[in-house]
Amino acid sequence: MYLITMFGNLLIILAISSDSHLHTPMYFFLCNLSLVDICFTSTTVPKMLVNIQTQSKVITYEGCITQMYFYTLFVVLDNFILTVMAYDRFVAICHPLHYMVIMNPRLCGLLVLVSWIMIVSLFYGTCLGVYLSSTAPQNTHSSAVASVMYTVVTPMLNPFIYSLRNNDIKRALVRFFAR
Repeated sequence: MYLITMFGNLLIILAISSDSHLHTPMYFFLCNLSLVDICFTSTTVPKMLVNIQTQSKVITYEGCITQMYFYTLFVVLDNFILTVMAYDRFVAICHPLHYMVIMNPRLCGLLVLVSWIMIVSLFYGTCLGVYLSSTAPQNTHSSAVASVMYTVVTPMLNPFIYSLRNNDIKRALVRFFAR
């Protein structure tokens, strides 16, 4: 599943980067979503695979803090990119004649930059919330299943959901591999 996630998201990035017809705001945001999904999945899955292989659940304190930082960063960034994509579609549907004026390259870059800046700043607020909240007993098996679904399955399906069903992406991939 990790390889499918990596391969699918890399294909999306390659297709969008290599085809000038796809240099539009929608695909710019989709490319960023694919990049974030690669980073998000890569923060936890490699360590999880090592733990499964070695039958060990050990992680250093520094490794845990680092993993938590990047996990939170990419989760929140993923949500912001999805929000920006929703705004892009809103403008395309509600203001189709002004779409290219409103969603100009400067605004698109600014929206992505703000999304990136907002995980760094919100991370510290969420960390305080986690550390200051009480620890309630949880069912570890259901928590583990939920974590795997969110960290592995969702990023794996995003390329299929958002782009591989898209004819423009399919044509770009065919042109890319035909070179």
